[in-house]
Amino acid sequence: MTLSDKYTHALPPVPTHPLDEDLVRQAPKILLHDHLDGGLRPQTVVELAAEAGYDALPTTDPAALGEWFRDAADSGSLERYLETFAHTCAVMQTAPALFRIAAECAEDLAADGVVYAEVRFAPEQHLAAGLTLDEVVDAVTAGFREGERRAAAAGRRIRVGTLLCAMRHADRALEIAELAVAHRDRGVAGFDIAGGEIGNPASRHAEAFDHLRSEGARVTVHAGEAVGMESIREAVLRCGAHRIGHGVRITDDIEIAADGSVRLGRLASYVRDMRIALEVCPTSNLQTGAATSYPGHPIDLLRRLGFRVCLNTDNRLVSGTTMTQEFQHLATAFGYGPAELEEFTVNAAKAAFLPFDERAALINEVIRPGYARLRTRTLGHVPVRDGAAAA
Repeated sequence: MTLSDKYTHALPPVPTHPLDEDLVRQAPKILLHDHLDGGLRPQTVVELAAEAGYDALPTTDPAALGEWFRDAADSGSLERYLETFAHTCAVMQTAPALFRIAAECAEDLAADGVVYAEVRFAPEQHLAAGLTLDEVVDAVTAGFREGERRAAAAGRRIRVGTLLCAMRHADRALEIAELAVAHRDRGVAGFDIAGGEIGNPASRHAEAFDHLRSEGARVTVHAGEAVGMESIREAVLRCGAHRIGHGVRITDDIEIAADGSVRLGRLASYVRDMRIALEVCPTSNLQTGAATSYPGHPIDLLRRLGFRVCLNTDNRLVSGTTMTQEFQHLATAFGYGPAELEEFTVNAAKAAFLPFDERAALINEVIRPGYARLRTRTLGHVPVRDGAAAA
């Protein structure tokens, strides 16, 4: 029995109320962990590959290609999961391609009810055709602005911030950190470090994190997915992470007795007490082996214990998912209704790399009214059970 299973087993069952998918799609959502190179439209991949002369795609049929990405990701291995990005990055090497992909990303998220997103990508992976790092970032941020305009023309509201990723296995982290600082008044919200955790500790890029700290930049770190507590401890205490990408292995520092009583270790207590947000991506976690099932996923445990947990997609193409589908999976697994979905969304708003007044406006002017309207439209409601108020 997993830790999450053990905790859930001690609680009374909650009835599952099916949630109407269209209404869930209309719910205002905030997405903090989404990779640009993991969310392309299959049709776009095919068309850009043809333009670039890239002939290594497993198929040029868009529907079949979408299925191939999802099947390839369902391996239970983070390393195998990451291999799928060779194809998407191959078609993301020119400014027009990056612009198009970013604009479509914003459009697709807005159509799914996302009102604010922070989308991440690694500029160093898009230099093969001769672009500079600055040109890569400028093309992506311009694409996001275009996507915002298209969404607005369609009657949908969205704002997209950019997160710049350095790669754990490479040696350009300081350069990318400096790039993030240089572009932070031009649409870049913060810095991330990504890639395979095993054998690539974030601390080897200490100089980059020192620079970010000295500049007051916002930082999130992929940690606690393939590697356990030591990865999270390093991200928080050495790298100064304000948020943790995934972070599900924080449960390694939580003990639950047979009677249901809970004891948090020092690291888990620190993460919870300091309100360090966990950017949890359930479907992706199932694909990489960080979790075994939706009902057994630790997201519900962490929510009940009062961690600042937010819900995310990670890679919409590769995982074959959307924010609406992620909400639906949790509603089915844990009996969630609008109250819990709103809780996740408010958590994300509080953790967004935005000024305080803008976060408050998102909560008070968009999220709260949006969920209040949905409750009047027969969205099946299940009260929050044993949930701690999000501080």
